[in-house]
Amino acid sequence: MSNSYQIIDHTADLGLHVFGSDPEDLFATAARAMFEIIADMESVKTAELLTLRVQGADWPDLMVNWLRELLYLWSGKELMVSSTQITSLSDREIKAIVGTESFDPDRHRIRTEIKAVTYHQIRVDCRSTGWQARIIFDV
Repeated sequence: MSNSYQIIDHTADLGLHVFGSDPEDLFATAARAMFEIIADMESVKTAELLTLRVQGADWPDLMVNWLRELLYLWSGKELMVSSTQITSLSDREIKAIVGTESFDPDRHRIRTEIKAVTYHQIRVDCRSTGWQARIIFDV
């Protein structure tokens, strides 16, 4: 497990406490952490780059929408997200280039099924030590 996030025990769900030096780092770390929960990422390579644009009403809404869009790539299109490069970020919109690879059951080991990213206890804060987010997933 990375020092940039912690898994939170949560009844019937799974949570993350994510840390970043700035908003870009926070959103990229949240994406990486979610996919590290889903699968063993060591065997995932970048085969295709996708450009994403996601909007939200504020930082917490944007985080939920961002992770939902990435989760859709997995659950809807069977694409593993290998990397994220945030190209633009405000409290209402994120633009990113996302590295993906099609799921290959012979190479990729799935760890945990995440059904949904929830608004339950969502938090995105800027503190004196940096940015933090709390995210709860339905598993």
